[in-house]
Amino acid sequence: MPLDFILNIIASGLLNGLVYGLAALGLSVIFGVVRVVNFAHGEMMVAGMYGAVLLFGAFHLDPVLSAPIVAVVLFAVGWVMQRGLVNRFVGKPEHMQFILLLGVATILVNGLLMIFGPDSRGLQVDYVFDTVEIGPFSLDAVRLRAGLGALVVTAVLFAFFRFSRTGKAIRACADNPLGAKVVGLNLDGLYAFTFGIGTAVVGIAGTLMALVVDTRPQLASEYTLLSFIIVIIGGLGSLPGALLGGVLIGMSEALAGFLLTPSLKSLFSYVVLIVVLLLRPQGLQGSRRHLRLM
Repeated sequence: MPLDFILNIIASGLLNGLVYGLAALGLSVIFGVVRVVNFAHGEMMVAGMYGAVLLFGAFHLDPVLSAPIVAVVLFAVGWVMQRGLVNRFVGKPEHMQFILLLGVATILVNGLLMIFGPDSRGLQVDYVFDTVEIGPFSLDAVRLRAGLGALVVTAVLFAFFRFSRTGKAIRACADNPLGAKVVGLNLDGLYAFTFGIGTAVVGIAGTLMALVVDTRPQLASEYTLLSFIIVIIGGLGSLPGALLGGVLIGMSEALAGFLLTPSLKSLFSYVVLIVVLLLRPQGLQGSRRHLRLM
C-alpha cells in the first residue's frame, strides 16, 4: 500500500479531529470553570449544524461564514440557560445536574425532530467535490476548510483566556472561586459568560461539521458521547488536552474506517480511551487545576 495514500488518510482524520477537538473544547471550558457536565452538548452541536443548513438554504451563506452568526445565537442560549436554570444547580449533587441536563438534551433533540424531521440534510457547497494538493497530500476542500476553521477558532479561544481581562478573570474563578469572590469578581456573571462561550464554541464546531457530514437529529447523542471520550482522553479541564484528544480520535477513526470497515471506526475510539485510562487515568494533559491552557 503506497505510503502517500496512508498519509492522506491520516491527514483527513487529523482535519476531522480538529473539529472534534473544537467541540470538546466547549465541554472542557464549561466543566473546567462552572464544574457542571453539560449532557446536552451534542444537542447544541447539532443545533449549530442546523443553523448552518438554514443559513445556507436561505442566503446561500457558506458555513464558515455563518459560524459567527450561529455562535452569537448559541452564546445567548447558553447564557440564558446558565442564568435561568443551570446556576440553580451549581454545587448540587452530580446526579441532580445529570438529570437536569439530560432533560434539557431530551427536549432539544425532540424539538429538532419536530421542526426538521428525521431525514438527513446535506450542504451542497460549490467546492464539495474539490481537492487541494499540498505536497504529497490530496485533501478534500470541505475537510480542509473545516479543519482550518476549527484551528483558527481554537487559537482565538486560547488567546482570549490568556490575554484578555475577562479570560483571566474566568481562569481565576476556575482556580479559586472563593478568592475570586473576595477580590470582587462576579462569579454568577462569569459563570454565565463561560457557559455561553462553551455553547458558542460547540455551535461553531457544528457549523463546520455540517460541511463534512449530513445533518440529522440522531447525531446529538453520538457527539455528546464523543466529546466526553475526547475530554477524558485529554484530561478534564485541559484545553490542549481536548484538542489533542480530538486529533487522536479523528486519526484513529480514519485509519480504522480504512483498514477495517467504517462501521467499526467508533470501536477504535473506545480502544484509545481504555488504553489512556490504563496508562494515564488523569488523561494525557490532566492535572488538579480546573482549567489549563498549557
